[in-house]
Amino acid sequence: MFHTIRRPDILTVTLAAAGILMVTMGTRQSFGLFVSPINSATGMGIATISLALAIGQFTWGAIQPIAGAVADRYGPRPVLLAALITLALGCAITPFIENGFGLAIALGILASIGSGAGSFSVLIGAAAQRLPIEARGTASGVINAGGSFGQFIFAPLLQKLIQSVGWMGAMWAMALATLAALPLVGKLTGAGAAAPQHADDSRLGPAVMEALRNPSYWLLHAGFFTCGFHIAFLVTHLPGEVNLCGLPPSVASWSLAIIGLANIFGSLYAGSCVARYRSKYVLAAMYGSRALLIVWYLWMPRTEWTYYLFAAGLGFTWLATVPPTAAIVGKLFGTRYLATLFGLTLLSHQIGGFLGAWLGGITISRFGDFSWMWYADISLATLAALVNLPIKEAAISTPLPNRPATAES
Repeated sequence: MFHTIRRPDILTVTLAAAGILMVTMGTRQSFGLFVSPINSATGMGIATISLALAIGQFTWGAIQPIAGAVADRYGPRPVLLAALITLALGCAITPFIENGFGLAIALGILASIGSGAGSFSVLIGAAAQRLPIEARGTASGVINAGGSFGQFIFAPLLQKLIQSVGWMGAMWAMALATLAALPLVGKLTGAGAAAPQHADDSRLGPAVMEALRNPSYWLLHAGFFTCGFHIAFLVTHLPGEVNLCGLPPSVASWSLAIIGLANIFGSLYAGSCVARYRSKYVLAAMYGSRALLIVWYLWMPRTEWTYYLFAAGLGFTWLATVPPTAAIVGKLFGTRYLATLFGLTLLSHQIGGFLGAWLGGITISRFGDFSWMWYADISLATLAALVNLPIKEAAISTPLPNRPATAES
């Protein structure tokens, strides 16, 4: 499975990108643990805090195509350095915030710009341009697994820090961890990394316009929108759902950790599936499984083991949608502007994320539970499974090119 990335230079690029994503995603996916402590300390209200985190969901997506375009034009190094510093700044100033507007700036804007600019679009784009074609699928799975490993490590660690040194100390610890990732940028983009090769000299504007005229690209956006809704709702409000059931906060933190652990295996498996099956079928299966799993959860008693099993099932597909989605973009349009074009799909993902986080806060404030959100999630996951099927994707026997591939249904 990993034979295509065993060469030292390929492995260095892959692991450096995975390490950066481990920190940026581990930090971002743990913000939900701070909702209750921030509310208790400031009295802002769950709806206000949820809105700040929802703004962060949208900002994280909105920065992706911008950061991708800058990286495509000037290289990923300055983008990634600025991303990590901005993420650390957002976390560092959050403990000094006392109102919703300030929280929206700190976590909703600064931290989300930093984590977004140091996330999938720039990292996978940078790695894809530095790796041979046969290594890209496996490498994308390993990079994606790095983000999942970050969630596995950060969630329980931060919960312990919140309990031992308080939520302010935990925020400052996240800021320091982010700065510690700065040396990895050099490993990914430094002189030792293979220089990117661009066979396609077309300009960015026409490439984006070509993508926007492609119906398959819009279908991919629609499915990824649902993925964002689903993930943002859970990562923001799973601690609240656990609290409604009278279970301790540790159940929520360990559930988030299990999601991250399971997605390490799911991401690696998804990376291998990209090389064997058409990615649209992989995505349809993932989204369909989420709908069935939520139905199962709603039928089960709310116990610790229900949450742990639910988390394991969700985690297997959690962020494993990224390798097949990036693979479809690469098949349709090549890798020259992969960071930008995949960044646009991530924007759709995070528009869904904004709604998932925000509507979750409104639902719990108005109805006292999350029932309507679960029903909406089932419906959207089912729709996402269906809209991926008509995507016109090149056959598996066709290698990922640097120029657009001929699409087949």
